[in-house]
Amino acid sequence: MSTDNTIYYLTLENIKDTDILFNDIYSNKDTNYYFSDDFSKEFYIYLARCGFISTTTIYEDKLYLLPEMQFDYALLDFENLHISKKVKKLLKQDNYIFTSNTRFEEVLENLENYHTNNWLVDEYKMLMIELYKTYDNNDFKIISYELIDKQNNQLIAGEIGYKIYDTYTSLTGFSSKEKKYNNYGKLQLVLLALQLQKEKFSFWNLGQAYMQYKFDLGAIKYSRDDFLKRWLPKIFI
Repeated sequence: MSTDNTIYYLTLENIKDTDILFNDIYSNKDTNYYFSDDFSKEFYIYLARCGFISTTTIYEDKLYLLPEMQFDYALLDFENLHISKKVKKLLKQDNYIFTSNTRFEEVLENLENYHTNNWLVDEYKMLMIELYKTYDNNDFKIISYELIDKQNNQLIAGEIGYKIYDTYTSLTGFSSKEKKYNNYGKLQLVLLALQLQKEKFSFWNLGQAYMQYKFDLGAIKYSRDDFLKRWLPKIFI
């Protein structure tokens, strides 16, 4: 959370003002979270392009967007990809299908069942569906990735994120808790990394830099400043 426990209200006009964006937001090392009740497509896309990763929070029974300008980011450059022995074994078995945007709403359903505190709900969920159905430009595109059991067509693991030009950012994911699918969540991550590399993406933004699985995959921790040095030239072209 923000080190001074202050959360500021954020508007589209705020982040379109480069003076506010650079001098009051990017340079503010005490604050990472902001909030808004604006769930419009334009605001969400501009937030994403500025480097915010947005979740939600509920306050006094109302859902708010919670854009985060993170203190640190986990980025994967594909030459650093690490594939564990267990995942290599699963790759050789070839008993799966890896797809994108084939079972989007089923991925949403699985996210609700998987996460005890699922933030992708209500207005945010409707926004994701609307963006998925209506917005498919090079500057922003919502994508779901799915790992499917080849034998029974069961959805084993998946995630939702977005593409901005040649970058991909993860939002949230799930994997089956069935014992027979142990390590298939890690398999999904490796398959996604290989797919992004194949499609000539520059890097994968995995978001918050505190979960060990991201570093096991080969991600490196970037401070906000170092992240923005890589991010902004890619996004505002």
